[in-house]
Amino acid sequence: MNLYNRTSSASGLTGLTGMIGGDRRKIRLSVCALSALMMISLLPGSLVAAHAKKKPAAKPAKTAPARSAKPAPASKAAAKPASVKPATAKSTTPKAPPSNVVPGSAQGMKPYTESISGTLVKFDMTPLPAGEITLASNPNDPKKAPPRTVKIKPFWMGKTELTWDAYDVWYLFLDEPGNQGPIPTGKGEGISRPTRPYGAPDRGFGHAGYPAISMTYLAAEEYAKWLSKKTGKKYRLPTEAEWEYACRAGTNSLGPTDPAALQKVAWVYENADFKTHPVGQKPANAWGLHDMLGNSGEWATGLDGKPVLMGGSFNDDADKVHCSARAYQTPDWNVTDPQTPKGKWWLPDAPFAGFRLVREE
Repeated sequence: MNLYNRTSSASGLTGLTGMIGGDRRKIRLSVCALSALMMISLLPGSLVAAHAKKKPAAKPAKTAPARSAKPAPASKAAAKPASVKPATAKSTTPKAPPSNVVPGSAQGMKPYTESISGTLVKFDMTPLPAGEITLASNPNDPKKAPPRTVKIKPFWMGKTELTWDAYDVWYLFLDEPGNQGPIPTGKGEGISRPTRPYGAPDRGFGHAGYPAISMTYLAAEEYAKWLSKKTGKKYRLPTEAEWEYACRAGTNSLGPTDPAALQKVAWVYENADFKTHPVGQKPANAWGLHDMLGNSGEWATGLDGKPVLMGGSFNDDADKVHCSARAYQTPDWNVTDPQTPKGKWWLPDAPFAGFRLVREE
């Protein structure tokens, strides 16, 4: 089942709920069966002890207490099921190849708050040190290609996913004098802006303070170009290597492997209630970056130069959300777009697609 289609139809959710419910019933049955086996394994020892108590003590010298009530069989029988761990699902999170950080390489680079002129919109940028990271050339099937080591220069990264507050300024032309509505694509500034979407692009999840979603990789790229021209700084989307390097935050960990632990730091299918949440509500990683895992997936430029959505989202099961999680756009992400050909700015069936910016030194 394609997890990225969960939000596309109620019937899909119902089917998935049924499947999950069925699995839970199977788990309960398995636990009950295991408990029954444990009780049965205890019976022989218990019966021996009970029988020993009923024996007449006519010859106490020959019926030594240690032999008549020997506890060893019962304790051994009980020990066997106790040593068998109840069914614990093994994590499917892949092991991380090494990543190395160059100490002190971000010296002179300080955190700062970016402001968009003509608006009250601000967002925070965090400096990250130089280093290197080893990635699977094909994360979906590491056996098909050897690992690849990529050197990383110091850079700044958005502390959170980009919010609607910042995205609205661009796509709604709120920075234009008089704010008379959309300007024809590319007019004046030499940078394209999107057409108005069909329907609410936030899907009713929430707007102010929520991650901007449902945009294409092209739209995210064009936003970065616009902001660069607006601020005089060089903003862009992260590379695949930069994104995973920032997600690992100087470790070789791909994130919590225990679903309960992951839910403490990320919005995933099990705890997100089928929607995104305001950015920055979950604890940051070791480098001060929030929501690297879950909430909205984040566009990046792959090792092959093609778009890739990183980190998993609220629409993914916990075991599918980690630093090496990747998704690639399919026609399913744009099914309900009424245009022919399909529009290049919006993905109405991908409310899990967002992004965060990086800035070069």
